[in-house]
Amino acid sequence: MNRQELINNIKNKKSFLCVGLDTDIKKIPQHLLAADEPVFEFNKAIIDATAPFTVAYKPNVAFYECSGVSGWVALEKTVNYIKSNYPDIFIIADAKRGDIGNTSKMYARCFFEGLDVDALTVAPYMGEDSVTPFLDYQGKWVILLGLTSNKGSHDFQLTKDSDGTPLFETVMRKALEWGNNDNLMFVVGATQGRMFEEVRRIVPGSFLLVPGVGAQGGSLAEVAEYGMNDDCGLLVNSSRGIIYASQGDDFAMVAGRKAEELQKEMEMLLRNKKII
Repeated sequence: MNRQELINNIKNKKSFLCVGLDTDIKKIPQHLLAADEPVFEFNKAIIDATAPFTVAYKPNVAFYECSGVSGWVALEKTVNYIKSNYPDIFIIADAKRGDIGNTSKMYARCFFEGLDVDALTVAPYMGEDSVTPFLDYQGKWVILLGLTSNKGSHDFQLTKDSDGTPLFETVMRKALEWGNNDNLMFVVGATQGRMFEEVRRIVPGSFLLVPGVGAQGGSLAEVAEYGMNDDCGLLVNSSRGIIYASQGDDFAMVAGRKAEELQKEMEMLLRNKKII
């Protein structure tokens, strides 16, 4: 999916919501455990309920890899289900790969040829040769870890060099030498608040994937105020706050309602910025 297609979908759906499919078999409703493929059945129900309100899905690959072959099969079936039934929705594999050379080439082949997702999260801290193999794929996106929402982000990302430049800024500026606004996004955590102003000074035209709204306490209004650009430029992710909103038989219906609530708030924010 190219940049303009993503922007058009945001405007058409009046939403910049990304639903995180962090599906833990220990947390899904008990009645699904009797199914032959409980993780996929859960995902399928969540997808059908939330698709009208979202422009992206983000399966967290670790939640599938931990189950071995059956988990990878569930991930493949989930991706194929989205592509077959909701082809306008952007698919992000949240795998945070970040090795070098031939290893990165194999990871790129796995996710961009095998799974055929639209985007992959990548860790940049081994440098250019850990990122550029993913950028060789036309029409695919690298989503680089920039300024993340976890507590430990302060351990390295905010440390400053002798000129007073934080490490995350150095990483973002360097990454723009490898990719561009058509194939490179950045992860910026919703809990960073007004730091979005600084991020936008560094990468004014880039799309940002923003986790941390909902269960992690990030403010959607604050993200939009300081992080939105003229194209919206945001994909705001919510995982637990949507997919685990109910543990009962109504889990999909409740997930859909939670997604719609976020979409309505996003529509208002898009209108306030005169994007729609």
